[in-house]
Amino acid sequence: MLKPNYKVSGLELWLWRKTAIQAAIAAEISPMEVDWLLLTIANLDRLALRLESFKTWQEIPVQFSLTDLEQLWKRRLDDRLPVQYIAGMTAWRKFQLTVSNAVLIPRPETEILIDLAVAAANDEVKTGHWADLGTGSGAISIGLAEVLTDAMIHAVDISPAALAVAETNAENLGFRERIQFYQGSWWQPLESLKGQFSGMVSNPPYIPSDTVLTLQPEVVKHEPHLALDGGKDGLDYIRHLINVSPDYLRPGGLWLIEMMAGQAEMVRELLVSNGNYGNISIHADLAGIERFAVAYKENIV
Repeated sequence: MLKPNYKVSGLELWLWRKTAIQAAIAAEISPMEVDWLLLTIANLDRLALRLESFKTWQEIPVQFSLTDLEQLWKRRLDDRLPVQYIAGMTAWRKFQLTVSNAVLIPRPETEILIDLAVAAANDEVKTGHWADLGTGSGAISIGLAEVLTDAMIHAVDISPAALAVAETNAENLGFRERIQFYQGSWWQPLESLKGQFSGMVSNPPYIPSDTVLTLQPEVVKHEPHLALDGGKDGLDYIRHLINVSPDYLRPGGLWLIEMMAGQAEMVRELLVSNGNYGNISIHADLAGIERFAVAYKENIV
């Protein structure tokens, strides 16, 4: 959590919270976002919020002045600015990650990529070099670094602004020595390590171009389209990763991606027709949507 810079009275914050909740309901925004924001930017806990005991506190350290908080919440209501961008933080797995509009807000379903990587990797593959391609906020790299303690993680993103966020998160969470960062397109910055990677994990852009502008206004207006738009059918970058990754993975190396609902069968067909992959499997997220594809580079003789 960022260091609070301001102090407000409990009564002032209580009045702001009451008004903000009413405004959220009127704007058809979940009122739970108000308490999430206060938990993130102020020295409050869930019990104090639920009991409203903070109302009598003399002062409460907060990240913003009350005026700034009111203006930011107005942007949430009127401009659909995501609450995570207001706070500059979001929770992902057990981490608090810094976020800005340079990166996609990490989603809970993407956490499953880390669990799948651990489940799919044998002891040999859990070591050595791993790639996180299109790292964004660095969430996947940090998740991998936590669970693959004997691996070196190589995080790539084409956006310098996104890499700056990812490096900040790695530094803040104590993983800077375990993750190397590269600016560039997909595998391109890692050419010197061709054939040496034990695993590759990616959450690439996979939304069809003509679908991007139909997404929620929070996404369309504020999240980077570079990280969303996957071309005409949404599969441009997944095709690229299927075609290029065999040159970088060692035999038995793990290939793991997130994809959009409805893309699973096509991704499976692309992996099969490539001829370099075996033991291909599709996995659902917590909502039962086929969201992830796992494959291994076969030892082609």
